[in-house]
Order: sequence, then structure tokens, then C-alpha cells
Amino acid sequence: MAESASFVPTDFDPPTGFTAGEFRLEPLGPEHNERDYAAWTSSMEHIRRSPGLLDWDWPHEMSLDENRADLERHARDFVDRTGFTFTVLDSSDDVVGCVYIYPARDGQHDANVRSWVRESEAARDDALRRAIADWLTSDAWPFERPRYVPLLT
Repeated sequence: MAESASFVPTDFDPPTGFTAGEFRLEPLGPEHNERDYAAWTSSMEHIRRSPGLLDWDWPHEMSLDENRADLERHARDFVDRTGFTFTVLDSSDDVVGCVYIYPARDGQHDANVRSWVRESEAARDDALRRAIADWLTSDAWPFERPRYVPLLT
């Protein structure tokens, strides 16, 4: 990790895209609002059961405007380099999930990564997770000990 208390080194350029099979990741922003909202609101119970999300207080009911504000916050985090959230898109550019990369707070890991896919994509979640785990441990990221349940612990 960086010499300072920052999440990533100052000279690190975060990836702005990744392809995993039929899925493509790009930074999440307000331009994804309607598609993102449709994805997670259609799959709330499924998302809550996703690995690594059992202790998270999301998803919870919110309006489309509240969702946009949340996406704007994630986009600011990306620009500020305090966290990196990616939307997961299918071949038709529909949102099918998200990947969140934020600082770990457990004293053992340098990044805590969570992801979800909508229930209709559950059969492809394991393959996506394996691709993301490989990406996190590649030269694309500066992490030495990322946590991504259940693959990287």
C-alpha cells in the first residue's frame, strides 16, 4: 500500500474498465441510475444472500432520486480515489450488478471488495467472481491483501 494513509498510491491510475466473459465493468455513475435501480430493486433478497454482503445494511428501500445521490457519491469516491465502484454491464449495456472496492477496516487486508449480480444472472456469478478475484490480484491493482469473500480471505 502507499506510504501515506491513502487508499492507493498517489501515482496509481485506477482501471476504468474490465471485461469478464460476457460482462464489462465501468465506473458507476449517475448515468447508470435507472438501469442500476432496476437491477438491484428486482433482486434485493438475492443480493442480501450474496457472499460478503451478509453483514451489510444494503440493499434497502430508496427512491430513484436517492439512488442517483448514492451513485453520485460512488462517482466522487472514484475521482477522489477513496473507493472504486464499478457497474457490471451485459452485452446490451444493461446493468446486471456492481463491484465495490473500498479500504478494509480489519487491520489484515488493504481492500474490502464486495459484489452482487441481479438474480437473473445468478448462474454466472461464480465465473464473474473468479474473474474479479484474478483482476484484484493482478498488476492492475496495488493491493497486497484484498478481501473478497469467499475467494480472497
